[in-house]
Amino acid sequence: MSNETPPYMNAYGTIGKALKKIKTAQTPPRFTQDFLATKLDLSGGGARALIPFLKRTGFLGSDGVPTDRYKRFRNPGQSGKAAAEALREGYKALYEVNEYIHDASDDDLTGIVVQVTGLDHDSPTAKCITSSFKALKDFAVFDGSEEDVTSEETSKKIENGKGEGGVDEKSEVGRMHLTKGLGLSYTINLNLPATSDIKVFDSIFKSLREHLLK
Repeated sequence: MSNETPPYMNAYGTIGKALKKIKTAQTPPRFTQDFLATKLDLSGGGARALIPFLKRTGFLGSDGVPTDRYKRFRNPGQSGKAAAEALREGYKALYEVNEYIHDASDDDLTGIVVQVTGLDHDSPTAKCITSSFKALKDFAVFDGSEEDVTSEETSKKIENGKGEGGVDEKSEVGRMHLTKGLGLSYTINLNLPATSDIKVFDSIFKSLREHLLK
């Protein structure tokens, strides 16, 4: 396990602001402090630490030249996966402890940061590391193609006024008929929340696949 401190910014709120602007700004030949201040409108001492952060997470090369990951992050169809790769690279030491650290609770995330770095639990640096991790995680998508298909299908059903299982969403009930080995089958009734947020449904059915369909 690496003894190097995971990447972080004291002004971790800058991470989200910068990544949003990177998506819309033209890719520069080199990502410099001038580009940061002039094109992204992020200046001051707090913002200067962004360039080292982007290098540690693989968005920039050591010479400040935007990488393929940087360019894919600007592509709406690749953005989430590129951010997930950046998270895994920059915070490799955390992933070596828990390969699903991006799904961990705040307390568990802080605990692993403390374990990896040796910092005190209430250390300001530990807080900056966890907050920087979470700021980048907000842009990351870890679901594979199977979940992407599920999302598209769920979206179509919601647009048609149907929840999962073809049941009117207003009833907040969905049904799944599952068949497992030996010819056994059973029906699960789900109380689905009345929401248009696709991620909520994706999370529910992803959990069912992981725990009931093995």
